[in-house]
Amino acid sequence: MTPQAVAITTACGSAEEAERIATALVEERLVACAQVQPVRSIYRWKGEIERADEWLVTAKTRFDLIEAVVECVRTLHGYDLPEAVAVPIVGGSTDYLAWVRAETAGSP
Repeated sequence: MTPQAVAITTACGSAEEAERIATALVEERLVACAQVQPVRSIYRWKGEIERADEWLVTAKTRFDLIEAVVECVRTLHGYDLPEAVAVPIVGGSTDYLAWVRAETAGSP
C-alpha cells in the first residue's frame, strides 16, 4: 500500500542549518511544511559513542517526492552522512493530507 504522505526527518548541527534546509524544502514546494526543534542525539560514529545537541527537521510531503527531498537535504547539509529517512503516513486528517498534496502540487 502506498502511503498517503510521508514525514521525512533530518538532524542538523545548528538551528541556522535546520532553518535553511526547512525553508528551501518549502520554497521549492518539495514539502508542505517543516518543523524545526532542538534534540539531543546519542549515536555511534567511527567506533565511538557521540552525544550532540542537534536540530531536527521533520517535513511532510508526498510519497513520490522522497528522492527529490533526500537529494535537496544531501545538497544543503553540512554532515558527511546526513540523516534523511521517510516514515509513511497511512492515515490521519483527510483535510490535512489534502493540504500536503496541494502545497506540493507544483513539484515534479
